[in-house]
This record gives sequence, C-alpha cells and structure tokens, in this order.
Amino acid sequence: MSPVAVVTGGSRGIGRGVVLALASSGYDVVINYARNAAAAKEVAALVDDAGQQAHLVQADIGEAADRQRLVDEAIGAFGHIDLLVNNAGVAPDVRADILEASEESFDRLVAINLKGPYFLTQLVARHMVEEVEAGALIKPKIVIISSVSAYAASVNRGDYCVTKAGLAMTAQLYAARLAQHGINVYEIRPGVIETDMTGVVREKYDDLIFNHGLTPIRRWGRPRTSARPWWQSRPTCCPSAPARSSTWMAASTSVPSENVNGAPAPRRRWGSADLPRSGPRAA
Repeated sequence: MSPVAVVTGGSRGIGRGVVLALASSGYDVVINYARNAAAAKEVAALVDDAGQQAHLVQADIGEAADRQRLVDEAIGAFGHIDLLVNNAGVAPDVRADILEASEESFDRLVAINLKGPYFLTQLVARHMVEEVEAGALIKPKIVIISSVSAYAASVNRGDYCVTKAGLAMTAQLYAARLAQHGINVYEIRPGVIETDMTGVVREKYDDLIFNHGLTPIRRWGRPRTSARPWWQSRPTCCPSAPARSSTWMAASTSVPSENVNGAPAPRRRWGSADLPRSGPRAA
C-alpha cells in the first residue's frame, strides 16, 4: 500500500513540483486546488503516468467547511494521511505601501495564507495522532512551505510578510505539540521561485538576479527545488528511508540554496532534550 500525501495548492507552481516529486517516489497524492480545474487534471494525469493514484479536491483553504471537506475526502479516498504539505497561498492583488495598504487585502491573505494552514494542520494532526496511537506503520509528517518573507521585510507587501512569519511560528508550535507522538514538522522557506505568482514581477527580479546579485546562484529557483531540503534528507515519510532515521528531530527549517543573499543557513531544531517523548521510540 502506497503512502498518501495531501498537497494544498497542488495544481501549479511549487505545489505542482511537490506533487510530481512525491508521485515519482511512490506516493498517492490528494491534489487540492482552488479554481483551475484544468491545471489540476493535468497534474493528476502526470501522477497517473508515474504509476500512482491522484485524487482531486477543489477547496478554498481559507474556508473552514472546505478544509473539513478536504480532509474528509482524502480519508474517504485512501483511508489515511501520511504526509500533509501546506503549500497553498496567495500574494496581494495590489502591492501597496504599508501606510496605504487595505484591511481587505490583509484579511484575505491572513485567511488563505495563515488561518487556512493553521487549522488544516490541526485537522490533519488529529487524524495523524489517532493513526500513530493505532500503530501506523508509516511515521506521519507535516510540511509547511512559507517563504523568505517570513524574515525579510518588504514594505510594499506587509500583509504577505506577516502571514509568512506566522507560518514559521505555526511550524514551531505544531512541532512542539506533536513531538511526543513522533510526528515531525518541516518548514521550507523558498526565495524567488519561477511560478505564476512571480510572473507579474518577472522583469524586476530578472534585473535583481542577473545584474545585482540578489541570489547566490544567478537564476530563478525552480518549483521542484522547494521539495529538496526535506525530500533529499530522506525523512521517514519516504518509503525507502530507514524507519528511525529522524526519530529525534522534532522540526527543521530549510532555506534552498538559490535563496536571496543574506538568507540564514538551514537550521535544525533537535527534540531530544526539550521536547517530551512517549511510546517505544523514547527508549
């Protein structure tokens, strides 16, 4: 039986890259999308081509009823969830100076970028805890994809930065809470990634990347790259990984190599000393 992943915003951009990486490594994938059904169906076909099952769920992560329906459909389709990748997010419709920014934009971004992942993780984590207590063979994992904007201030999109900083804390909170159940939490902070979202500022970032050294590697980041920091570290969500390879790691924050200059080195937060453990893994 294949492990099962739920990927929000999986129809395009970083989410699409993550879905394809998971499928190529043996995962069945629940692909969440908000509006673009055609793009979602295209990704699902590629998952099928990789020999894995895809299940599409249209849901607005910012809406409580949609979040519940996403979880219910995922469990209904596959019976369990082994990996949650919180990827869905939006940019402000207008990049406005924080002295001029609107509450409407702030509320929209908080609902989708922060409130949605926070409470979707709550729903899925409850299920994962039940699975672990029932003796699940695969150790569940949660991934939160935030942004370098979690720490890099951008005064013309303050609402976006605030939501990403909130996601960084969300990862730490769930890592602390779930460590006792052996459920690891990973946060990824991508930089300038070539997606639909960044297409509207393509010319600006071309100049910054290629002429002004914004990134240590002079090229745009690629969507699938965002999966590498946790994927290539072989966490136990991967079918071929050692069963106990990350027993003592409660959380990690990774910054991809093509991030903006000045980005901090990847950090590891180890849970052996300060986070409670229970069950046979505590030995």
